[in-house]
Amino acid sequence: MTTEHSTPVRYQIPIDDQLIPISDLIGKNIRFKFSGDIHCIACGKKTSKSFNQGYCFPCMRSLAECDSCMISPEKCHFDEGTCRDEDWGKEHCFIDHYVYLANSSGLKVGITRETNVPHRWMDQGAAMALPIYKTSNRLISGLVETSFKNQVNDKTSWQRMLKGQPDSIDLAEKRDELFSHFKKDIAAIKKQYGDDAVTELSSEQALNFDYPVETYPEKVKSLNFDKTPEVTGKLIGIKAQYLILDCGVLNIRKFAGYLVEFSTE
Repeated sequence: MTTEHSTPVRYQIPIDDQLIPISDLIGKNIRFKFSGDIHCIACGKKTSKSFNQGYCFPCMRSLAECDSCMISPEKCHFDEGTCRDEDWGKEHCFIDHYVYLANSSGLKVGITRETNVPHRWMDQGAAMALPIYKTSNRLISGLVETSFKNQVNDKTSWQRMLKGQPDSIDLAEKRDELFSHFKKDIAAIKKQYGDDAVTELSSEQALNFDYPVETYPEKVKSLNFDKTPEVTGKLIGIKAQYLILDCGVLNIRKFAGYLVEFSTE
């Protein structure tokens, strides 16, 4: 789903060549019917199974955007000459990245390309996010994030995130604590990659996000087109990339490339 940073966040869901303003349907009954056809979002070929949120198996094995370093950026192997697509890497990885703190299901650290701000944080269902470092490329951002992992979680508990708003956290205070605690780690990275590799962002302001949710579920039941081809229910909220229905939650991004019929009352 596409996102717009407003209060609350506005969502549109792409179906075929249309963008449906799904936020406007909160409180209404909606229906998805999966046809059984899945097409790779990269090459367009029909596939019996989707990998990595929308790719066929050959594309998942060959495309740079599906490589393991997308999950673990500190393992970037561009300099080893083994990047799957050097042009893609130069365009997407060798640009400014942010290391950020967010509060979605609790405090977490993450990275994102500068061009993905603030959409990355809405995609994760963050109640608040704060960029704390700017780095010269993806590898450096991954090295900074990795140095924090023993002290700050780098994952979001999606079930907890969908059950309501997280407890309040002073992200600026946490940022300052990390600046102090990991000063030597950042200095070591700068020594290896240059002073311009990492820049502290001590004056950035946190962004807040409010989501269009009427009611949060007490229990989170995941819906799956592969198991339940037809999903019908009242749309009671949207958060991150999840539609919250009165019968369960549907991760829209997970089913990219699925051919579905959509209708509403």
